[in-house]
Amino acid sequence: MNGGKTPAASRTVLSQIMGIAESNLAGFVHGGSIMRLVDEASGTAAARHSGNRVVTAAMDEMSFIEPVHLGDVVTLRAQVNDVGKTSMEVGCRVESENIRTGKKRHVSSAYLVFVSLDDAGAPAPVPPLIAEDEEDRRRMAEAKIRRAHRLARKAEIVARRAAEDG
Repeated sequence: MNGGKTPAASRTVLSQIMGIAESNLAGFVHGGSIMRLVDEASGTAAARHSGNRVVTAAMDEMSFIEPVHLGDVVTLRAQVNDVGKTSMEVGCRVESENIRTGKKRHVSSAYLVFVSLDDAGAPAPVPPLIAEDEEDRRRMAEAKIRRAHRLARKAEIVARRAAEDG
């Protein structure tokens, strides 16, 4: 495993114009098309941090704030927010730009969890994350809250199923 890395080392920017293949008949981009791009940008950030192949383990949260239109340029900005032993939370912000007017809008945000894989496909340790500033520390703290919620939700579901089976 390498030494620690900063969130800046994982930052990834992906831009793409939204065409007919990503849109419906009303001229709006499918949410699934945006989700695929979020997964690609976020996976790239996770791979940059880990130095390994990664797989998506969870999409913790994604909100669609405004629609994306056919012909808009979508820009995704992703970075690692926090790390565990073999997993990483990546935050991704999605903006849409009308290329005729230049108007930019925040259209979505998402949090994904990725697992780092070694050459055999087993989970691999990831480098520690080194916060450089208050913004990095805030992102790390909020990621820890989301992780705690994920683990508590999972434990509650497992307990409920065990009670129903027992």
